[in-house]
Amino acid sequence: MSSSGVAAVMMALRASVFRWVSEDISSTHYLTNRFTLQTQQRCGFRKVAKRVEPKKGVAEEAEQTEILHKKGEAPAPDPPTPRIPARSFGRLVKPLVFTIGFTGCSFGGAAIWQYESLKSRVQSYFDDVKADWLEKKRPQKQAGLGKQVNQWWNSLSDGQKTVTGIIAANALVFCCWRVPSLQRTMVKYFTSNPSSKSLCWPMLLSTFSHYSLFHMAANMYVLWSFSSSIVNMMGKEQFMALYLSAGVISTFVSYVSKTAMGRFGPSLGASGAIMTVLAAVCTKMPEAKLAIIFLPMYTFTAGNALKAIVALDTTGLILGWRFFDHAAHLGGALFGIWYIIYGHELIWKNREPLVKMWHDFRTRGPGAGGNGSM
Repeated sequence: MSSSGVAAVMMALRASVFRWVSEDISSTHYLTNRFTLQTQQRCGFRKVAKRVEPKKGVAEEAEQTEILHKKGEAPAPDPPTPRIPARSFGRLVKPLVFTIGFTGCSFGGAAIWQYESLKSRVQSYFDDVKADWLEKKRPQKQAGLGKQVNQWWNSLSDGQKTVTGIIAANALVFCCWRVPSLQRTMVKYFTSNPSSKSLCWPMLLSTFSHYSLFHMAANMYVLWSFSSSIVNMMGKEQFMALYLSAGVISTFVSYVSKTAMGRFGPSLGASGAIMTVLAAVCTKMPEAKLAIIFLPMYTFTAGNALKAIVALDTTGLILGWRFFDHAAHLGGALFGIWYIIYGHELIWKNREPLVKMWHDFRTRGPGAGGNGSM
């Protein structure tokens, strides 16, 4: 990570890397039979304006009741009072089980993925040598846009190639927000809300969800900037497990905070997972020099930058600031710190029994020859 290049993005875009939170679940409403999600620069959702009904006098109400009685009709019942979600921590048991299970599956799948990648790399070594030889002998026919795209892809680092898929998924979900017929599905599954009927899968899907173009662009730019550093540290398999787990864990922390404070509302965005990536890099390289991209003359260490970010989100959580989802930010940052200090040793370095089990399963499969060799 350079002194003012990649890592400088962190503090410059700190104010724009966020997980937007609605202030009220009533921020979505029907308009001409279309379920439209209203947004604001502040929090991504706009409250529905309350209608002010003129109060009826006692005499007027009595007169209307008498007229209805003469007609043999019953007076209209009072409108039901909106249900306020109860602060029930029992609803968080299922998300907790999902968080633990998904995290375990993510790292287990990453370990198997790494095993298969190494196995495939060894087996395809001579095929690659042969392909390179044929490429030199064969006349170059590729030209135009295809050649430029191929050259661009080959110029990317492993980290940038890895996060390209994540960015593409976020862009696809962003486009889905623009389809009116998908609005109900998007709100149900691509926003996380502890008072919603759907609790588990939105914890993951909301990590890839952005309603605002600026919100998505800022988050993806920071992820792209730190991608090379984090993948060089961990490898693409471990990074993907960390990123996906961080999205679910940060959402669960947000669930707990909203339930404890009684402030329910939907959230979306990749900020929690990105905060884990940022915290992991800063914890691993605390002495790296960072700078604000617009103010390159001011530099500071990655360790101090991380302390400032954690202090800011802790203050926002304690004081109840509702501009960002500070609980998700803080949960993601703390998970990144914990993983570098303890999690890597406890989880990733203990993957050998699982990999051995998978190796035994693969070598007993058809065509393995029963000799236990790779």
